[in-house]
Amino acid sequence: MDIFFDFLRYSGFANVTWGHILMLAVGGVCIYLGVAKNYEPLLLVPIGFGIIVGNIPFMEGVGLQLGIYEDGSVLNYLYYGVMKGIYPPLIFLGIGAMTDFSALLSNPKLVLLGAAAQVGIFATFLGASYLGFTPMEAGAIGIIGGADGPTAIFLSSKLAPHLMGAIAIAAYSYMALVPVIQPPIMKLLTTKDERLIRMKPVRAVKKSEKVLFPILGLILTAFISPGALPLLGMLFFGNLLKESGVTERLANTARNAIVDTVTILLGLTVGASTQATTFLTKDSIMIFALGAVSFMVATAGGVIFAKVMNLFLKEGNKINPLIGAAGVSAVPDSARVVQHVGTQYDKSNFLLMHAMGPNVAGVIGSAVGAGILMAVLM
Repeated sequence: MDIFFDFLRYSGFANVTWGHILMLAVGGVCIYLGVAKNYEPLLLVPIGFGIIVGNIPFMEGVGLQLGIYEDGSVLNYLYYGVMKGIYPPLIFLGIGAMTDFSALLSNPKLVLLGAAAQVGIFATFLGASYLGFTPMEAGAIGIIGGADGPTAIFLSSKLAPHLMGAIAIAAYSYMALVPVIQPPIMKLLTTKDERLIRMKPVRAVKKSEKVLFPILGLILTAFISPGALPLLGMLFFGNLLKESGVTERLANTARNAIVDTVTILLGLTVGASTQATTFLTKDSIMIFALGAVSFMVATAGGVIFAKVMNLFLKEGNKINPLIGAAGVSAVPDSARVVQHVGTQYDKSNFLLMHAMGPNVAGVIGSAVGAGILMAVLM
């Protein structure tokens, strides 16, 4: 009987709390959204399962080394890549090897939309500071507005590792909910006539431009924001592998094997970091609320700035303001949302390629913003 009671004492049934049950339900919802609704399944399925893994109740502090925060546990070793900012640059390598910057090179002024959308980062930084977070915590929270999960993880690993779980989950959740959050804001801030604007076709970009861009782009952005070098260096390196035409094997490895492996490890461990005993706090709730506001402000900033740009552009060169919403760095989901909303009003108006310009500019912009915050706050 003593053995039996010891078994019960160590089981999940004896250590479960309402917090564990709540987080298990959250994990189930994430998996449901990924599988049934197809909302970013490559992110939500690993994260959702990770939440379940991280919230299987057990007796802490008895040397079993099970929890993600217990030194020596397997999950803790896997989580090391998150805490030390190792996984995000590898994700950026894969993104670079997958990304075609032709739309941005064809119409360079679209980079301004990517920059405008980063207003969400700095607005949320101010809001978090007002709510009592320290400047470093506020900076880590603010980056959620860029809708860039890897950048959010990278910055929070430097500025506020104790808030990593909440920030990462919030960033990836809002990335997955792009098709839900953005359309109402886009429609609210634009008129029907603006949504019907047709833009000039994207011009053909020479191979020499595509090869030179990652080299010159890295030099320019890294000089502006040296703190973003780990992210931008890998992003532009991956793109050079893709565009050079002589390293296709390396590019394939970066955009397939590497990015898939890291996505699995990152999603699973980020999900597991939501252990109820450390995750369910007032700060986590505030971070989720601030993240939602940040993402909405970023979307609105891109759309409004596109409207402002149109005041100075001649007829025939005007920008469809819908593409401003793609200035957040949720690649390529924001661009797809722009295409979807645009075709609701004109089925023959193809905005996808145009939207990819500010979309990839947003990736660069969020990384630059993270580097600036690191330089100022650390």
